[in-house]
Amino acid sequence: MAVAFTFPGQGSQAVGMGKDLADAFPEARRVFQEVDEALGENLSKLIWEGPEETLTLTANAQPALMAVSLATVRALESRGFSLQGKVAYVAGHSLGEYSALAAAGFVSVADAARLLRVRGNAMQAAVPAGEGAMAAIIGLEQADVEAACAEAAKGSVCQIANDNGGGQLVISGAKAAVELAAKLCTEKGAKRALMLQVSAPFHSALMAPAADVMREALAGVTRHAPAVPVVSNVSVTPVSDPDEIARRLVEQVTGRVRWRETVEWFGGNGVTTLYEVGAGKVLSGLARRINRDIATSAIGTAADVEAALATLA
Repeated sequence: MAVAFTFPGQGSQAVGMGKDLADAFPEARRVFQEVDEALGENLSKLIWEGPEETLTLTANAQPALMAVSLATVRALESRGFSLQGKVAYVAGHSLGEYSALAAAGFVSVADAARLLRVRGNAMQAAVPAGEGAMAAIIGLEQADVEAACAEAAKGSVCQIANDNGGGQLVISGAKAAVELAAKLCTEKGAKRALMLQVSAPFHSALMAPAADVMREALAGVTRHAPAVPVVSNVSVTPVSDPDEIARRLVEQVTGRVRWRETVEWFGGNGVTTLYEVGAGKVLSGLARRINRDIATSAIGTAADVEAALATLA
């Protein structure tokens, strides 16, 4: 039985997440303290007390979700668990890739928090408010969605940003182009085409300025080969070389999150169990729709940690 750990992305955040972990495990509480110190602010108070609208801001949600994921890993490790030898691969959805890499030792928790704060700010600043958009397209073949994006772009940007699996694709780009593409997708037979309440057109070519910022930021941190390979969002291949990982993280800013293919890759390479590590159960739900032969389980609370240890031992 091969195990993979997956780490959630933006949208999984909720006020109060990780609090019972911090209460039950001193090692988990230390993660939140490390993140607070790295950012020079009391992010943990925001995570546990809100307000929700402030936690949801990209620059806060990204390091906050990483903190909860790493607190979960540290709670497991405090009971003798080790990724090395127990977990074959790690992967994360968008910002979750940073959580996966921090869990595997590519960067420290403090550096991951700082990188995600830089990433969140850079992504927000890349496109003026109101000029970009994203939309979820449900129940339409990828080729048809790509054709709609190409037709709608007309010299601007409109592209698939996330291939989440289960018939769910997310498109991103210039607002007018995305709105037109969503309409075209409906005409082509999509079950739903839903404009998303997001602050920027993530994972599109419009994020190029943010990619430049991340290239410089990643060059400035100490990096190590991860203890277990990470399956890259943009290449859907396991990578262990620190320089290649950094390049993939830069590409990820403007590139597609290929989550359906990632879960399919796991299934084709011996993974029988996926654990979603951190807040929420979004990735577990997606995995079940992509490959029902892979068992899924979420670890995000103190009770989840105890239950997982019994099966991971």
